[in-house]
Amino acid sequence: MIGPGLLLAATGVGSGDLATGGIVGSLLGTAVLWAVLAGALLKYVVTEGLARWQLATGETLLEGAVRRLGPVVIWLFLPYLFFWSFFVGSAQVSAAGVTLHAIFPVFDDARDGKIVFGIATGLVALALVWFGGYRLFERVMRACIAVMFLTVVTTAALLWPGADEVLTGLFVPRIPDAGGEGLSWTIALVGGIGGTLTVLCYGYWLREEGRTSPADLPICRLDLATGYLMTAIFGIAMVIVGSSILVEGEGTELLVRLAERLESVLGGFGKWLFLAGTFGAVFSSVLGVWQAVPYLFADCWALLERRRGAAPVAVDTTSKPYRIYLLLLAIVPMLGLFGSFREVQKIYTVVGAWFFPLLALAVLIFNGRERWVGARFRNGPVSIAALSAVLLFFSYLAFVDPGAG
Repeated sequence: MIGPGLLLAATGVGSGDLATGGIVGSLLGTAVLWAVLAGALLKYVVTEGLARWQLATGETLLEGAVRRLGPVVIWLFLPYLFFWSFFVGSAQVSAAGVTLHAIFPVFDDARDGKIVFGIATGLVALALVWFGGYRLFERVMRACIAVMFLTVVTTAALLWPGADEVLTGLFVPRIPDAGGEGLSWTIALVGGIGGTLTVLCYGYWLREEGRTSPADLPICRLDLATGYLMTAIFGIAMVIVGSSILVEGEGTELLVRLAERLESVLGGFGKWLFLAGTFGAVFSSVLGVWQAVPYLFADCWALLERRRGAAPVAVDTTSKPYRIYLLLLAIVPMLGLFGSFREVQKIYTVVGAWFFPLLALAVLIFNGRERWVGARFRNGPVSIAALSAVLLFFSYLAFVDPGAG
């Protein structure tokens, strides 16, 4: 019942999300736990709108946009997809390489470990998607999210600061000054929860599950609520961990240093527990991106073929366009392993920040037309207000502070 929502959570929560939670917890403590809930709620609002559109019309948002706005949508979207795929794919395999080298330090040079383990992770994920299909992918992702949940949440429980402190942070919104950086880091925490482009892939997972009827909307809402609740729990746990252990650094390297610090507090058990959870988060993101993003390219290909009158092209894991893009996605980003990755991570973060306000705007407009979605699925006053808030917030991230997205 809640499969696609958990897939979305597992794909969207990667090393960057965990690192952001750790940094913010270290700087601001548990006072900003409410920001994690706010971020999860904002992402839920948009993804629920995507599901509502698809169940009402039978079209993915991409199909609906091309049908109503023309093929220019594809020609604008494809360059963005290629750019995003390379930088995100590179960031994912790099994060996997760093994490596995920390767990298995068999190389004298950390850079060599990152390259070898990063390539190996990318190829394993490729094999699982290529030969296993959707059902194996779903089972592996469930296992990853179980590891993430048990390890990261257990670590937070071992460092528990007290129920009063946590409840106050969750339900009494405030922003510590932190030397003038409190607001920017709180905004980064809100914007960093969950995925960006990968939320579009929720519609393809719905089709894999056979959810195509308007009557499926209630179960989709439950599914999404569960997935984003899981995302919020991971974020809350990381803020608690970060608030208990002072650590510096960026990205996955910060998580490795955090694991080393945990050893002095919780012993070797705490260190390896947290590293296992980190790898679960990293690998689920790699596998989720490898499986999900080729759907978008296959959909664009099918739409172009349809416009020129060719025979219909399937948009599934066995179609030729899907598999071609899967190969490219798994192999080309490995080039990023051979360079410095700090700037690459920054670039893909900025690119992601620009996408989400456009997505919120599309959902606001498309679901606002009764003749397109019907009276039942049209945006109501609450949906309009929530989507407008999402649009304003993520537009601020994109235009004013893209590094926080």
